[in-house]
Amino acid sequence: MNQEWQQKAPIYEALVQYKANRVVPFDVPGHKQGRGNKELRDFLGKDCLSVDVNSMKPLDNLCHPVSVIREAEAIAADAFGAKQAFFMVNGTTSAVQSMVLSVCKRGEKIIMPRNVHRSAINALVISGAVPVYVNPGTNKELGIPLGMGLEDVRHAILEHPDAKAVLVNNPTYYGICSNLKAITELAHEHGMKVLVDEAHGTHFYFGKDMPISAMAAGADLAAVSMHKTGGSLTQSSFLLSNGTITEGYIRQIINLTQTTSGSYLLLSSLDISRRNLALRGKKIFKKVKNLAQYAREEINAIGGYYAFGKELCNGNSVFDFDTTKLSVHTLDIGLAGIEVYDILRDEYDIQIEFGDIGNLLAIISVGDKEPAIERLVSALAEIRRLYSKDKQGMFDHEYINPLVIMTPQAAFYAPKRQIPIEESAGEICSEFVMCYPPGIPILAPGEKITPEILQYIGYAKEKGCFMTGTEDVKIEKINVVDVKR
Repeated sequence: MNQEWQQKAPIYEALVQYKANRVVPFDVPGHKQGRGNKELRDFLGKDCLSVDVNSMKPLDNLCHPVSVIREAEAIAADAFGAKQAFFMVNGTTSAVQSMVLSVCKRGEKIIMPRNVHRSAINALVISGAVPVYVNPGTNKELGIPLGMGLEDVRHAILEHPDAKAVLVNNPTYYGICSNLKAITELAHEHGMKVLVDEAHGTHFYFGKDMPISAMAAGADLAAVSMHKTGGSLTQSSFLLSNGTITEGYIRQIINLTQTTSGSYLLLSSLDISRRNLALRGKKIFKKVKNLAQYAREEINAIGGYYAFGKELCNGNSVFDFDTTKLSVHTLDIGLAGIEVYDILRDEYDIQIEFGDIGNLLAIISVGDKEPAIERLVSALAEIRRLYSKDKQGMFDHEYINPLVIMTPQAAFYAPKRQIPIEESAGEICSEFVMCYPPGIPILAPGEKITPEILQYIGYAKEKGCFMTGTEDVKIEKINVVDVKR
């Protein structure tokens, strides 16, 4: 990493110059640097709206960068150890979809774990690519899906030698990492590209003693959520490339779905946050790791909870663990993770990342301080004292192996009928059903609906999980493939 180069923030610097020039705007956006909307200006601030601007020659163009954005992307690539970096303003969802669309066409196979974010399966609906799912192992005590075992990936590759790519989560929502380097080497030996969803792995590039990053492992493409753990604005991300796919082609793929009106608030936040992590990342993430470890120890001392960490590593399906993740198992106090999530928010004004059937996740990152950790630990202790109950009859796992009948695209666009969800067992699903977050589908288009899955959906709704994906907003009806048409 070129430390002198990392001092620069070209987009931010160009915006500062734009403000200094006192430009009179006769272009979009229509609020005209905030003057046209007092309520918005008072809420967001004059300084913010003054740089909410449109593409122009001094500020470059995100769809075809030739000046300040191109320079900023080159500096970002240097920071991440990549050959190219692409600024993404449609979130990591767009970056994941761009990865898949860059390597897979209709009918071509891609090997991936089934516990992927919905964005990866959405890409299959768009492209027509065919998934070859590697079912992750499951930790029986915690009920959570793990990573992909190396031998399971090898088996999938040998069974499907015509697959174009392998997609890997690094890490999962729960902090679990597969053997990314070995998987990458194996895929490359068989002529397959490696795509990595690093939505929760920005810090791997800048912290010390972290799990290996996608670029360091030799992966071809990686989608990185800078906003999740890197401190940029929500919806801002990077797509990284090791140079094995033509830069211009990747840009064309990105431009199929990404906006032509790139937000300079998002772009500058990526620029500034990259600079911050490149210059101070080791110090920042050392503190983050220490805070997470302190929280883990304090929560485990409460009793009833299990804040898990590197002890899960088994050299295979849990090859490594992201210790910045504060994942907590809650079933032993008789409460689902989503129930603790709701109590924390409603009774203690503490908002954590997500709660599911048996666990909760608190994101600890660049902006966290010790007092906030103490408040969380104290709240969890009080919740155990006030709300704990017998855990008899509680659902104990998060992941159910799917039975894939049709490709996601074929099922999504097939003739369909809508039926009550409780009557759908045995049918082929033509839409998504998921709890959000984490956004990992319980059902995806093309999968068989089973009684076990319906039981899980019913239980998740009962416990208060925020269900999404179906055309019916109440999740009372579901679209299934009309096999008679």
